[in-house]
Amino acid sequence: MAVAVHHGLKPSSGGQRCRLQSFTHLDYTLTVLKNNNLAHSSNQASEPLFFQRCFSTPCLSLGAKVEEECDVNPRIEILGGSTASDVRALVVEVAIAIASGVNPIAVSGGLGGVYYMNSRNGRKVAIAKPVDEEPLAFNNPKGFGGLMLGQPGLKRSIRIGETGVRELAAYLLDHGGFSGVPPTALVKICNVPFHVNNTSAVPPSNYKIASLQRFVDHEFDAGEMGPTCFSVASVHKIGILDLRLLNLDRHSGNILAKKPASDAPVAGSVELVPIDHGLCLPEWIDDPFFEWLHWPQAAVPFSESECEYISSLDPFKDAELLRNELPSIKESSIRVLVLCTILLKSTAEAGLCLADIGEMMTRRFSGGEERCSVLEEICLQCKASLPGEMSGTEDKAGETSDETMQFEMETDIYPAGETAGFLGLQETLQGMLNPPKVMRLSSLQSLSGIPDSPLSSICEQDDESGDMGAELDDPKQAIMNRSVSFSVPQHMNEGEGISLGDMSEDEWGLFLESFEKLLPQVIEDTKCKGLKQRLGTSCEF
Repeated sequence: MAVAVHHGLKPSSGGQRCRLQSFTHLDYTLTVLKNNNLAHSSNQASEPLFFQRCFSTPCLSLGAKVEEECDVNPRIEILGGSTASDVRALVVEVAIAIASGVNPIAVSGGLGGVYYMNSRNGRKVAIAKPVDEEPLAFNNPKGFGGLMLGQPGLKRSIRIGETGVRELAAYLLDHGGFSGVPPTALVKICNVPFHVNNTSAVPPSNYKIASLQRFVDHEFDAGEMGPTCFSVASVHKIGILDLRLLNLDRHSGNILAKKPASDAPVAGSVELVPIDHGLCLPEWIDDPFFEWLHWPQAAVPFSESECEYISSLDPFKDAELLRNELPSIKESSIRVLVLCTILLKSTAEAGLCLADIGEMMTRRFSGGEERCSVLEEICLQCKASLPGEMSGTEDKAGETSDETMQFEMETDIYPAGETAGFLGLQETLQGMLNPPKVMRLSSLQSLSGIPDSPLSSICEQDDESGDMGAELDDPKQAIMNRSVSFSVPQHMNEGEGISLGDMSEDEWGLFLESFEKLLPQVIEDTKCKGLKQRLGTSCEF
């Protein structure tokens, strides 16, 4: 059996299609592989020069025989991430396994289709997530399907079928592996058995588009260990990434804990690895969820090396990186990255800690109602200052686009009369993604807003102390379910968030100028508020 590894997105312009034959001799080579030691075995192969070329400069052929072989044999095409050597090595390892007849193994947990890609000896090599098996997608194997790609997903600011691209974006933006995102690629896997729903109106094909991520060997996730075991550096590195990407789903289950050197981990000894970044880079300013927000490490100031890393970030360079490497990501999501990176750089330079910045980006609950985050309030003021009296109430991020992966909803897939029931299922599943949000006592004052802020909607104070007391006495008020979505029509786009994609390039430039002018005073107010909470005294400028 032979398997080919393809690189790139563009097909050949010639009459015949170029096929990469990097692994056309794999059958022969695999006969001399022993003990699954690729490095050792490749030196024993009778054609070591050819096998070495398979990793870097694969051969191209226009032969009809190769065309036929590739149509029936397993094939992997790298759609995104091929510039990283770690990604190419990962794909080669998976290709060798499937060429040997190793099939994906479905993972029982989770809401979407997830598969272990194992080596020939059963060792877990990678995790594959087909885009058409995401929660709510038409080929979802867990019973949470029905929609076509391109429709709003569990988080309405992220469309079905687009989480794999965001997984890769997180890896590309983790410069130098600072936050530890495992090597990730977007791939097309052909002639390998994955799940297909018999009731699907979409004819089954012989390939799947999927994210492919290096499997991380671990003992626990963050939910199975107390946060006191985690190192401050690990928490900070994950938090910095989440702030930049506006991660909507950083819960304890997608923070892996590496096995410590000693059997009994001591405080601060456990290193963490972030995975599952499909719900980052939303199409508008949405409400994030940061599991680490109230961990003690988040209140520790950034170290000098962390400040240097944050200072080195270039949001506009990162924006160009995404446009070049992942052209399918919408401009509205790229603008979210730019805005959040600017916020992170300014607040870190001013001395704010991870928890302070995270709270600025997170919506607040008061009197049973959801209030805009500080970030959203700033954005509203910036949009209001633009020429033409842009209100920002139109949710252009939710409009139907002509992207290749966007399809109209078919009536036989999802009858119109069942829309209300589906939205209820969507809210239920969204609640399953994130645990309840617990308000800490030290931050209750922040629910009433930031004092002395230049933003009128932020500086309003809640003079009724009874509301605070009710939240403390009633545990139902103290624990708010994340799946509940409160509509705030005067602030939000249809109760969801603030769009950055409804502005022209000139308006976007003016928006950023206004944003950077407002930030310093808001940062000072945030620092003052934090000082008041810690000391219990008034703050005078």
